[in-house]
Amino acid sequence: MYLTKEKKEEIFEKHGNGKKDTGSAEGQIALFTHRIAHLSEHLKKNRKDFNSERSLVRLVGKRRSLLDYLMKKDIMRYRAIVKELGLRK
Repeated sequence: MYLTKEKKEEIFEKHGNGKKDTGSAEGQIALFTHRIAHLSEHLKKNRKDFNSERSLVRLVGKRRSLLDYLMKKDIMRYRAIVKELGLRK
């Protein structure tokens, strides 16, 4: 499996407010970014995998909505997570 429990905890510890804080917007955005990168690599090798392509589009939409929420709520946290993850916007 590409996403182990330890990797998830590491992502939430680095970007969230601790490894048990799975609800923070920053932690969820970081997790979605990791999953999007994994699916993008998968689709480069498997061009006809339309189910994974649909999953990728849904993940990008979820991440975008979380980023929009964070931008409305606290612009400094939004700018920090975008810079930290290297997202375009």
